[in-house]
Amino acid sequence: METAVKVENIGKKYIIRHQQSNYNTLRDEIYNKSRKFFLRIFGGYKNNHVAVPAKEEFWALRNISFSVKNGERIGIIGKNGAGKSTLLKILSRITEPTEGKATICGRVSSLLEVGTGFHPELTGRENIYLNGAVLGMSKKDINAKFKGIIEFAEVEKFLDTPVKRYSSGMYVRLAFAVAAYLSPEILIVDEVLSVGDAQFQKKCLGRMEYASRNEGRTVLFVSHNMAAISSLTEKCILLDNGEMVAFDETDKVVNMYLSTCMTDNSNLKDGNYDYTSYERPESKINLKNAKVFFIGGKILGNDNNSKSVFKEGEKIIFSLDFRVTKQINFLELAFGVKNMLEMQVFSVLSDIFEFELKPGKYNTKIIIDPNYLRPGEYNVGLGMYAPDLQDGIKNAMHFTIEANPESYNNPHWSFSFLGVIKLPYFWEEPVKIK
Repeated sequence: METAVKVENIGKKYIIRHQQSNYNTLRDEIYNKSRKFFLRIFGGYKNNHVAVPAKEEFWALRNISFSVKNGERIGIIGKNGAGKSTLLKILSRITEPTEGKATICGRVSSLLEVGTGFHPELTGRENIYLNGAVLGMSKKDINAKFKGIIEFAEVEKFLDTPVKRYSSGMYVRLAFAVAAYLSPEILIVDEVLSVGDAQFQKKCLGRMEYASRNEGRTVLFVSHNMAAISSLTEKCILLDNGEMVAFDETDKVVNMYLSTCMTDNSNLKDGNYDYTSYERPESKINLKNAKVFFIGGKILGNDNNSKSVFKEGEKIIFSLDFRVTKQINFLELAFGVKNMLEMQVFSVLSDIFEFELKPGKYNTKIIIDPNYLRPGEYNVGLGMYAPDLQDGIKNAMHFTIEANPESYNNPHWSFSFLGVIKLPYFWEEPVKIK
Protein backbone atom coordinates (compact mmCIF):
# COMPACT_ATOMS: atom_id res chain seq x y z
CA MET A 1 0.00 0.00 0.00
CA GLU A 2 1.49 3.33 -1.10
CA THR A 3 1.99 6.29 1.23
CA ALA A 4 -0.49 9.17 0.75
CA VAL A 5 0.86 11.59 3.39
CA LYS A 6 4.31 11.67 4.96
CA VAL A 7 5.15 14.23 7.62
CA GLU A 8 8.77 14.58 8.74
CA ASN A 9 9.68 16.69 11.79
CA ILE A 10 7.11 19.39 11.03
CA GLY A 11 7.29 22.52 13.14
CA LYS A 12 5.38 25.78 12.89
CA LYS A 13 6.48 28.95 14.67
CA TYR A 14 4.45 32.11 15.03
CA ILE A 15 5.56 35.49 16.28
CA ILE A 16 3.23 36.89 18.92
CA ARG A 17 3.36 40.66 19.01
CA HIS A 18 2.34 42.56 22.13
CA GLN A 19 0.60 45.85 21.62
CA GLN A 20 2.76 48.79 22.61
CA SER A 21 1.29 52.12 23.64
CA ASN A 22 1.68 54.60 20.77
CA TYR A 23 0.71 57.63 22.81
CA ASN A 24 1.05 58.94 26.35
CA THR A 25 -1.29 61.08 28.38
CA LEU A 26 -0.05 64.21 30.12
CA ARG A 27 0.07 62.28 33.39
CA ASP A 28 2.25 59.57 31.74
CA GLU A 29 4.64 62.20 30.40
CA ILE A 30 4.98 63.90 33.80
CA TYR A 31 5.58 60.52 35.48
CA ASN A 32 8.19 59.39 32.92
CA LYS A 33 10.10 62.71 32.99
CA SER A 34 10.14 62.81 36.80
CA ARG A 35 11.25 59.19 37.00
CA LYS A 36 14.16 59.72 34.60
CA PHE A 37 15.20 62.86 36.55
CA PHE A 38 15.36 61.00 39.86
CA LEU A 39 17.16 58.04 38.29
CA ARG A 40 19.91 60.36 37.03
CA ILE A 41 20.33 61.97 40.45
CA PHE A 42 20.05 58.79 42.53
CA GLY A 43 22.08 56.35 40.46
CA GLY A 44 21.64 53.58 43.02
CA TYR A 45 17.87 53.66 42.68
CA LYS A 46 16.68 50.15 41.73
CA ASN A 47 14.34 49.90 38.77
CA ASN A 48 11.74 47.24 39.48
CA HIS A 49 9.88 47.87 36.26
CA VAL A 50 9.58 44.66 34.21
CA ALA A 51 9.82 45.34 30.51
CA VAL A 52 7.34 43.46 28.35
CA PRO A 53 8.97 42.21 25.14
CA ALA A 54 7.46 43.63 21.98
CA LYS A 55 7.23 40.14 20.52
CA GLU A 56 7.87 36.51 21.42
CA GLU A 57 8.04 33.16 19.66
CA PHE A 58 5.25 30.60 19.88
CA TRP A 59 5.60 27.07 18.49
CA ALA A 60 2.16 25.83 17.46
CA LEU A 61 3.70 22.51 16.30
CA ARG A 62 7.04 20.90 17.03
CA ASN A 63 8.67 17.64 15.89
CA ILE A 64 5.57 16.10 14.29
CA SER A 65 6.29 12.97 12.23
CA PHE A 66 3.91 10.31 10.87
CA SER A 67 2.85 8.66 7.63
CA VAL A 68 -0.58 7.74 6.27
CA LYS A 69 -1.19 5.08 3.65
CA ASN A 70 -3.67 5.29 0.80
CA GLY A 71 -7.23 4.55 1.87
CA GLU A 72 -6.61 4.99 5.61
CA ARG A 73 -8.99 7.01 7.79
CA ILE A 74 -7.03 8.96 10.40
CA GLY A 75 -8.49 10.98 13.26
CA ILE A 76 -6.69 13.93 14.84
CA ILE A 77 -7.77 14.85 18.36
CA GLY A 78 -6.61 17.03 21.23
CA LYS A 79 -7.66 19.96 23.36
CA ASN A 80 -8.25 23.43 21.95
CA GLY A 81 -4.91 25.00 21.03
CA ALA A 82 -3.18 21.63 20.62
CA GLY A 83 -2.24 22.40 16.98
CA LYS A 84 -4.81 20.34 15.07
CA SER A 85 -5.99 23.06 12.69
CA THR A 86 -2.43 24.30 12.13
CA LEU A 87 -1.39 20.80 11.07
CA LEU A 88 -4.27 20.55 8.60
CA LYS A 89 -3.46 23.98 7.15
CA ILE A 90 0.10 22.83 6.51
CA LEU A 91 -1.10 19.62 4.84
CA SER A 92 -3.57 21.65 2.76
CA ARG A 93 -0.76 23.96 1.61
CA ILE A 94 -2.48 26.97 3.16
CA THR A 95 0.52 27.78 5.34
CA GLU A 96 4.19 26.84 5.17
CA PRO A 97 5.94 24.94 7.97
CA THR A 98 8.78 26.66 9.77
CA GLU A 99 10.79 23.44 9.79
CA GLY A 100 10.46 19.93 8.44
CA LYS A 101 8.44 18.91 5.40
CA ALA A 102 5.16 17.28 4.43
CA THR A 103 4.93 15.12 1.31
CA ILE A 104 1.45 14.77 -0.21
CA CYS A 105 0.89 12.15 -2.91
CA GLY A 106 -2.43 12.92 -4.58
CA ARG A 107 -5.03 15.61 -5.10
CA VAL A 108 -6.18 17.22 -1.83
CA SER A 109 -9.62 18.58 -1.02
CA SER A 110 -9.94 20.46 2.27
CA LEU A 111 -12.87 21.58 4.39
CA LEU A 112 -11.27 23.57 7.18
CA GLU A 113 -13.85 26.21 8.04
CA VAL A 114 -17.19 27.47 6.83
CA GLY A 115 -16.82 29.05 3.40
CA THR A 116 -13.28 27.87 2.68
CA GLY A 117 -12.67 27.98 -1.07
CA PHE A 118 -15.99 29.64 -1.90
CA HIS A 119 -16.36 33.08 -3.48
CA PRO A 120 -19.24 34.81 -1.67
CA GLU A 121 -20.41 36.73 -4.75
CA LEU A 122 -20.67 33.61 -6.92
CA THR A 123 -23.66 31.28 -6.91
CA GLY A 124 -23.58 27.72 -5.61
CA ARG A 125 -23.44 26.42 -9.17
CA GLU A 126 -20.52 28.68 -10.08
CA ASN A 127 -18.60 27.75 -6.94
CA ILE A 128 -18.93 24.05 -7.77
CA TYR A 129 -17.28 24.60 -11.16
CA LEU A 130 -14.68 26.97 -9.63
CA ASN A 131 -13.61 24.38 -7.04
CA GLY A 132 -13.49 21.64 -9.66
CA ALA A 133 -11.26 23.79 -11.87
CA VAL A 134 -8.94 24.49 -8.92
CA LEU A 135 -8.62 20.72 -8.42
CA GLY A 136 -7.62 20.36 -12.07
CA MET A 137 -10.83 18.71 -13.27
CA SER A 138 -12.30 19.24 -16.70
CA LYS A 139 -15.83 20.58 -17.22
CA LYS A 140 -16.87 17.11 -18.41
CA ASP A 141 -15.65 15.51 -15.18
CA ILE A 142 -17.45 18.14 -13.09
CA ASN A 143 -20.68 17.64 -15.02
CA ALA A 144 -20.50 13.91 -14.26
CA LYS A 145 -20.32 14.66 -10.52
CA PHE A 146 -22.71 17.62 -10.51
CA LYS A 147 -25.96 15.75 -9.87
CA GLY A 148 -24.48 13.81 -6.94
CA ILE A 149 -23.20 17.04 -5.36
CA ILE A 150 -26.51 18.91 -5.40
CA GLU A 151 -28.47 15.84 -4.25
CA PHE A 152 -26.12 15.32 -1.32
CA ALA A 153 -26.08 19.02 -0.35
CA GLU A 154 -29.88 19.39 -0.68
CA VAL A 155 -29.55 23.01 -1.91
CA GLU A 156 -30.95 22.60 -5.43
CA LYS A 157 -33.56 25.28 -4.80
CA PHE A 158 -30.84 27.83 -4.00
CA LEU A 159 -28.26 26.68 -6.54
CA ASP A 160 -28.31 29.96 -8.49
CA THR A 161 -28.26 32.17 -5.38
CA PRO A 162 -24.96 33.84 -4.32
CA VAL A 163 -23.52 31.79 -1.47
CA LYS A 164 -23.13 34.92 0.68
CA ARG A 165 -26.88 34.59 1.26
CA TYR A 166 -26.60 30.96 2.42
CA SER A 167 -26.99 30.03 6.06
CA SER A 168 -23.97 28.44 7.76
CA GLY A 169 -25.65 25.03 7.50
CA MET A 170 -26.27 25.40 3.75
CA TYR A 171 -22.69 26.60 3.31
CA VAL A 172 -21.28 23.52 5.00
CA ARG A 173 -23.59 21.10 3.18
CA LEU A 174 -22.51 22.41 -0.21
CA ALA A 175 -18.85 22.72 0.80
CA PHE A 176 -18.69 19.14 2.05
CA ALA A 177 -20.49 17.80 -1.01
CA VAL A 178 -18.02 19.58 -3.29
CA ALA A 179 -15.03 18.38 -1.24
CA ALA A 180 -16.25 14.77 -1.13
CA TYR A 181 -17.53 14.33 -4.68
CA LEU A 182 -14.92 16.08 -6.82
CA SER A 183 -12.65 13.03 -6.76
CA PRO A 184 -9.89 14.02 -4.33
CA GLU A 185 -7.37 11.34 -3.42
CA ILE A 186 -7.04 12.92 0.04
CA LEU A 187 -9.94 14.45 1.96
CA ILE A 188 -9.10 16.74 4.89
CA VAL A 189 -11.97 17.75 7.17
CA ASP A 190 -11.71 20.01 10.22
CA GLU A 191 -14.33 20.49 12.95
CA VAL A 192 -16.95 22.08 10.68
CA LEU A 193 -19.55 19.33 10.48
CA SER A 194 -20.85 20.42 13.90
CA VAL A 195 -22.55 23.32 12.10
CA GLY A 196 -24.87 20.85 10.36
CA ASP A 197 -27.72 18.95 11.96
CA ALA A 198 -27.43 15.39 13.32
CA GLN A 199 -28.83 13.81 10.16
CA PHE A 200 -26.35 15.66 7.95
CA GLN A 201 -23.41 14.75 10.21
CA LYS A 202 -24.38 11.08 9.98
CA LYS A 203 -24.62 11.41 6.19
CA CYS A 204 -21.16 13.01 5.99
CA LEU A 205 -19.56 10.30 8.12
CA GLY A 206 -21.14 7.66 5.93
CA ARG A 207 -19.86 9.38 2.78
CA MET A 208 -16.32 9.62 4.14
CA GLU A 209 -16.33 5.95 5.12
CA TYR A 210 -17.67 4.97 1.69
CA ALA A 211 -15.04 7.10 -0.07
CA SER A 212 -12.31 5.40 1.95
CA ARG A 213 -13.52 1.79 1.76
CA ASN A 214 -14.89 1.72 -1.78
CA GLU A 215 -12.96 4.42 -3.61
CA GLY A 216 -9.61 4.18 -1.82
CA ARG A 217 -9.66 7.80 -0.63
CA THR A 218 -7.50 8.86 2.31
CA VAL A 219 -9.34 10.76 5.06
CA LEU A 220 -7.87 13.04 7.74
CA PHE A 221 -10.59 14.05 10.19
CA VAL A 222 -10.39 16.49 13.12
CA SER A 223 -13.24 16.47 15.63
CA HIS A 224 -14.05 16.92 19.30
CA ASN A 225 -16.85 14.38 18.89
CA MET A 226 -15.23 11.18 20.11
CA ALA A 227 -18.19 9.09 19.00
CA ALA A 228 -17.69 10.30 15.42
CA ILE A 229 -13.94 9.73 15.63
CA SER A 230 -14.45 6.20 16.97
CA SER A 231 -17.01 5.23 14.36
CA LEU A 232 -15.13 6.59 11.33
CA THR A 233 -11.38 6.34 11.85
CA GLU A 234 -9.04 3.36 12.12
CA LYS A 235 -6.09 5.16 13.69
CA CYS A 236 -5.81 8.38 15.62
CA ILE A 237 -3.23 11.07 16.35
CA LEU A 238 -3.29 12.78 19.75
CA LEU A 239 -1.77 16.27 19.91
CA ASP A 240 -1.05 18.23 23.07
CA ASN A 241 0.58 21.67 23.17
CA GLY A 242 1.87 21.24 19.63
CA GLU A 243 3.48 17.85 20.21
CA MET A 244 2.33 14.40 19.09
CA VAL A 245 1.56 12.35 22.19
CA ALA A 246 0.34 9.20 20.44
CA PHE A 247 -0.40 7.68 17.02
CA ASP A 248 -2.12 4.32 17.37
CA GLU A 249 -5.42 2.48 16.99
CA THR A 250 -8.37 4.81 17.54
CA ASP A 251 -9.76 2.97 20.58
CA LYS A 252 -6.46 3.21 22.45
CA VAL A 253 -5.82 6.88 21.64
CA VAL A 254 -9.38 8.03 22.40
CA ASN A 255 -9.24 6.14 25.69
CA MET A 256 -5.94 7.83 26.52
CA TYR A 257 -7.31 11.27 25.69
CA LEU A 258 -10.61 10.94 27.54
CA SER A 259 -9.04 9.39 30.63
CA THR A 260 -7.34 12.76 31.21
CA CYS A 261 -10.55 14.72 30.59
CA MET A 262 -13.24 12.78 32.46
CA THR A 263 -12.50 13.89 36.00
CA ASP A 264 -9.72 15.55 37.93
CA ASN A 265 -10.45 13.46 41.06
CA SER A 266 -9.78 16.55 43.16
CA ASN A 267 -12.12 15.18 45.82
CA LEU A 268 -10.18 11.89 46.11
CA LYS A 269 -8.02 11.47 49.22
CA ASP A 270 -6.26 8.20 50.02
CA GLY A 271 -8.84 6.15 48.17
CA ASN A 272 -11.78 7.97 49.79
CA TYR A 273 -14.00 10.51 48.06
CA ASP A 274 -14.84 13.58 50.14
CA TYR A 275 -18.03 15.41 49.16
CA THR A 276 -18.30 17.76 52.15
CA SER A 277 -16.70 20.63 50.21
CA TYR A 278 -17.57 19.39 46.72
CA GLU A 279 -19.39 21.94 44.57
CA ARG A 280 -22.83 20.87 43.42
CA PRO A 281 -23.81 23.13 40.51
CA GLU A 282 -26.40 20.59 39.32
CA SER A 283 -28.30 20.26 42.61
CA LYS A 284 -27.89 23.87 43.81
CA ILE A 285 -28.27 22.96 47.46
CA ASN A 286 -26.88 24.68 50.50
CA LEU A 287 -25.21 21.99 52.61
CA LYS A 288 -25.49 24.13 55.74
CA ASN A 289 -29.28 23.97 55.63
CA ALA A 290 -29.79 20.56 53.96
CA LYS A 291 -31.58 17.84 55.88
CA VAL A 292 -29.57 15.09 54.17
CA PHE A 293 -26.61 15.08 51.77
CA PHE A 294 -23.72 12.94 50.53
CA ILE A 295 -20.51 13.27 52.52
CA GLY A 296 -18.20 10.65 51.01
CA GLY A 297 -17.64 7.31 49.39
CA LYS A 298 -15.16 4.77 48.14
CA ILE A 299 -14.83 2.02 45.52
CA LEU A 300 -13.95 -1.39 46.90
CA GLY A 301 -12.76 -4.66 45.44
CA ASN A 302 -13.65 -8.20 46.44
CA ASP A 303 -11.28 -7.94 49.42
CA ASN A 304 -13.00 -4.74 50.65
CA ASN A 305 -9.89 -2.67 49.95
CA SER A 306 -10.10 0.58 47.98
CA LYS A 307 -9.21 0.30 44.31
CA SER A 308 -10.06 1.97 41.00
CA VAL A 309 -8.91 -0.57 38.37
CA PHE A 310 -10.91 -3.76 37.82
CA LYS A 311 -10.88 -6.68 35.41
CA GLU A 312 -13.88 -7.57 33.28
CA GLY A 313 -16.37 -9.53 35.34
CA GLU A 314 -14.72 -8.61 38.64
CA LYS A 315 -16.94 -7.69 41.57
CA ILE A 316 -17.21 -3.94 42.26
CA ILE A 317 -18.56 -2.42 45.47
CA PHE A 318 -19.52 1.25 45.70
CA SER A 319 -19.74 2.41 49.30
CA LEU A 320 -21.59 5.70 49.91
CA ASP A 321 -21.83 7.78 53.08
CA PHE A 322 -24.50 10.40 53.71
CA ARG A 323 -25.46 12.54 56.67
CA VAL A 324 -28.92 13.27 58.02
CA THR A 325 -29.14 16.53 59.99
CA LYS A 326 -32.90 16.59 60.57
CA GLN A 327 -35.21 13.63 60.84
CA ILE A 328 -36.74 12.57 57.52
CA ASN A 329 -39.29 9.89 56.70
CA PHE A 330 -38.62 9.47 52.99
CA LEU A 331 -35.42 8.95 50.96
CA GLU A 332 -34.52 7.57 47.52
CA LEU A 333 -30.98 7.21 46.13
CA ALA A 334 -29.80 7.00 42.52
CA PHE A 335 -26.55 5.66 41.09
CA GLY A 336 -25.51 5.97 37.44
CA VAL A 337 -22.46 5.11 35.30
CA LYS A 338 -21.32 6.94 32.15
CA ASN A 339 -18.65 5.82 29.72
CA MET A 340 -15.81 7.86 28.23
CA LEU A 341 -18.14 9.31 25.57
CA GLU A 342 -20.46 10.70 28.29
CA MET A 343 -23.12 8.15 27.36
CA GLN A 344 -25.26 6.79 30.17
CA VAL A 345 -24.40 3.09 30.42
CA PHE A 346 -26.82 2.17 33.19
CA SER A 347 -28.45 3.54 36.30
CA VAL A 348 -30.06 1.94 39.34
CA LEU A 349 -32.46 3.30 41.94
CA SER A 350 -32.64 2.27 45.55
CA ASP A 351 -35.82 1.18 47.22
CA ILE A 352 -37.79 4.08 48.61
CA PHE A 353 -36.86 4.20 52.28
CA GLU A 354 -40.11 5.14 54.04
CA PHE A 355 -39.05 4.92 57.65
CA GLU A 356 -37.59 7.31 60.18
CA LEU A 357 -34.02 8.34 59.44
CA LYS A 358 -32.84 10.14 62.52
CA PRO A 359 -29.90 12.58 62.52
CA GLY A 360 -26.57 10.86 62.06
CA LYS A 361 -24.17 9.34 59.54
CA TYR A 362 -25.33 6.49 57.29
CA ASN A 363 -23.68 4.10 54.84
CA THR A 364 -25.11 2.17 51.92
CA LYS A 365 -23.51 -0.05 49.26
CA ILE A 366 -24.18 -0.82 45.62
CA ILE A 367 -22.70 -4.21 44.70
CA ILE A 368 -22.11 -5.03 41.02
CA ASP A 369 -21.30 -8.75 40.84
CA PRO A 370 -20.35 -9.69 38.24
CA ASN A 371 -19.77 -6.52 36.23
CA TYR A 372 -20.51 -6.78 32.52
CA LEU A 373 -18.67 -3.60 31.50
CA ARG A 374 -16.30 -3.62 28.54
CA PRO A 375 -12.77 -2.22 28.94
CA GLY A 376 -12.65 1.56 29.32
CA GLU A 377 -12.91 4.53 31.66
CA TYR A 378 -16.12 5.20 33.58
CA ASN A 379 -17.57 7.97 35.74
CA VAL A 380 -20.13 7.59 38.51
CA GLY A 381 -22.95 10.03 39.17
CA LEU A 382 -24.95 10.13 42.40
CA GLY A 383 -28.44 11.37 43.13
CA MET A 384 -30.60 11.72 46.19
CA TYR A 385 -34.24 12.64 46.53
CA ALA A 386 -35.87 13.54 49.82
CA PRO A 387 -38.68 15.94 50.73
CA ASP A 388 -37.71 19.48 49.64
CA LEU A 389 -34.24 18.27 48.58
CA GLN A 390 -32.46 16.91 45.55
CA ASP A 391 -28.73 16.37 46.06
CA GLY A 392 -26.65 15.29 43.06
CA ILE A 393 -22.96 14.89 42.19
CA LYS A 394 -22.18 14.53 38.50
CA ASN A 395 -18.61 13.14 38.57
CA ALA A 396 -18.56 11.57 41.99
CA MET A 397 -16.21 8.62 41.29
CA HIS A 398 -14.00 7.31 38.53
CA PHE A 399 -12.90 3.77 37.74
CA THR A 400 -11.31 1.72 34.97
CA ILE A 401 -12.15 -1.68 33.51
CA GLU A 402 -9.17 -3.57 32.07
CA ALA A 403 -9.50 -6.19 29.35
CA ASN A 404 -8.98 -9.88 29.93
CA PRO A 405 -6.58 -10.71 27.08
CA GLU A 406 -8.17 -14.11 26.48
CA SER A 407 -11.51 -12.39 25.78
CA TYR A 408 -10.10 -10.54 22.78
CA ASN A 409 -8.11 -13.11 20.86
CA ASN A 410 -9.91 -12.16 17.62
CA PRO A 411 -8.30 -9.00 16.18
CA HIS A 412 -11.18 -8.30 13.78
CA TRP A 413 -13.41 -6.61 16.36
CA SER A 414 -12.58 -3.26 17.96
CA PHE A 415 -13.81 -2.14 21.38
CA SER A 416 -16.06 0.46 19.73
CA PHE A 417 -17.81 -2.29 17.75
CA LEU A 418 -18.19 -4.54 20.78
CA GLY A 419 -20.01 -1.80 22.70
CA VAL A 420 -20.10 -1.00 26.40
CA ILE A 421 -21.89 -3.95 28.01
CA LYS A 422 -20.91 -7.61 27.75
CA LEU A 423 -24.19 -9.41 28.39
CA PRO A 424 -24.37 -13.10 29.35
CA TYR A 425 -25.61 -15.13 26.42
CA PHE A 426 -25.47 -18.52 24.74
CA TRP A 427 -24.93 -18.77 20.99
CA GLU A 428 -26.11 -22.03 19.50
CA GLU A 429 -24.05 -23.77 16.85
CA PRO A 430 -25.40 -23.44 13.28
CA VAL A 431 -27.77 -26.19 12.23
CA LYS A 432 -28.36 -26.97 8.59
CA ILE A 433 -31.96 -26.46 7.56
CA LYS A 434 -33.84 -27.67 4.52
